[in-house]
Amino acid sequence: MNGPMINPPQHLPVAVIGGGQAGLAISWHLKQRGIEHRVFERNGVAHEWRHARWDSFCLVTPNWQCRLPGFSYEQEFGGKDAKGFMLKDEIVRYLEAYVASFSPPLETGVTVQRLRGADNGGFEIRTSSGDWTASQVVVAIGGYHLPTIPRSAERLPADILQLHSSNYRNPLQLPDGAVLVVGTGQSGCQIAEDLHREGRAVHLAVGTAPRSPRVYRGREVTEWLTDSGYYGISIDRHPQKETVREKTNHYLSGRDGGKEIDLRRFALEGMKLYGRFKDLSGATVRFEADLRRNLDRADDSYTSIRAAVDAYIAANGIDAPLEAAFTPCWQPDAEIENLDLRAAGIRSVIWSIGFAADYRWLEAPVFDGRGQPVHQRGLSPVEGLYFLGLPWQNTWGSGRFADVGFDAEFLAAKIAAAKALA
Repeated sequence: MNGPMINPPQHLPVAVIGGGQAGLAISWHLKQRGIEHRVFERNGVAHEWRHARWDSFCLVTPNWQCRLPGFSYEQEFGGKDAKGFMLKDEIVRYLEAYVASFSPPLETGVTVQRLRGADNGGFEIRTSSGDWTASQVVVAIGGYHLPTIPRSAERLPADILQLHSSNYRNPLQLPDGAVLVVGTGQSGCQIAEDLHREGRAVHLAVGTAPRSPRVYRGREVTEWLTDSGYYGISIDRHPQKETVREKTNHYLSGRDGGKEIDLRRFALEGMKLYGRFKDLSGATVRFEADLRRNLDRADDSYTSIRAAVDAYIAANGIDAPLEAAFTPCWQPDAEIENLDLRAAGIRSVIWSIGFAADYRWLEAPVFDGRGQPVHQRGLSPVEGLYFLGLPWQNTWGSGRFADVGFDAEFLAAKIAAAKALA
């Protein structure tokens, strides 16, 4: 007696893995070209924005920079609040409206468990809902996957709550008492401010992240940087070349209509600042003796951006109001290298030191020694395999609403050309 028949995998000309803004952007361009494809999304539309951001979260880039293909903020909302900064719920609605605007072939709740090359060309894809093959594949899951928490955190006493920044929602979720925030990227600084504004005693381990002005010489700095062409610089023309991909984003805020974040001012208001987190033993945390250096370097970045704007204004004869030179408002008296959490009344620790990439499911020779994709503007060493939505994939805005659509358009053209030759 013959056994049951096994259905062969369904075939797709193009598979897109990830249904965030990158996956949706490439889907829009593929639909415009009439290229059959399917987008596999393990969660739902806008999942990360909806479930991995704190309650008061808002964009740090202005709304006019939200320009997904065929759905720019200014076009869809008539320019209303174009210079504002969308709150978390508004970002979710923006992405939901984007999906409704062109109905992408989106499969939600489907996890891609394995991707590898097929013996006869193309790719084999195993998902939680069945097996597929595809002639070409776009990996559009960005570069931030696994929350980073140091192994030394395992030694933190159990009665002190600890959580990653992606799990922070609001001050009320934390026990009473002071809070230690570790890390000063955009999330760490904004969470520290969120707690500080609510009257919580905040201790902040300051890392090497740079900071940026918000408004300078009468205009929002993103407008100056756009007009000067900085945001259009491709990575092959950038002075720092590929090392720029390793740089932490500048910290600033879109809260209250957009503003700067100056950690020195927080210190004047009572926030306790330390150098970078080093390690911990029991309830004692140790820090590097680099607070002064890290604050100075952040300010160096701040003043260099102002200087670049000054140079652009001068070179183009623009009439713009002058501003006083930057002067630090606070300096640390000494480097505090040890902190007793119990003595300081700290009952919560928030780790805001980033994410690690996780491509264990992708079986292809396309990674470097650190597990990062090797690519040229999203083109991997394996024919037919592409990446999209990575930080500085091509320009500053590649991993953002601002420019991910331009990278998607570039890859869609490559996909169409390869399809025509097949």
